[in-house]
Amino acid sequence: MRWITLTLLALILLWQYPLWLGKGGWIKVWELDHQVDAQKKANLQTRVRNVALDAEVRDLKQGTEAIEERARSDLGMIKPGEVFFQVVGGSMPLPASAARETSSLK
Repeated sequence: MRWITLTLLALILLWQYPLWLGKGGWIKVWELDHQVDAQKKANLQTRVRNVALDAEVRDLKQGTEAIEERARSDLGMIKPGEVFFQVVGGSMPLPASAARETSSLK
């Protein structure tokens, strides 16, 4: 009787092996599900980036404001007749009226 029980138990375990550890088992499905979730997140980030790049390309093709902004910020260009001021260093001093208000609050 003991041999029959052990044999049946072994057959049940062999029958369950593909379900849990086989090629299409639960562990593989779980791993693939996590990979799909990670890829969906990466796709969403890429889609957001593509939308931003598409908007920038359309703006560069249609308007001169974006080109002018790029020339000013990236290349440091200025229009004729403009004066360029570069502020270097620390914080900007407060106007006298604002300085009086902050000192009265203390």
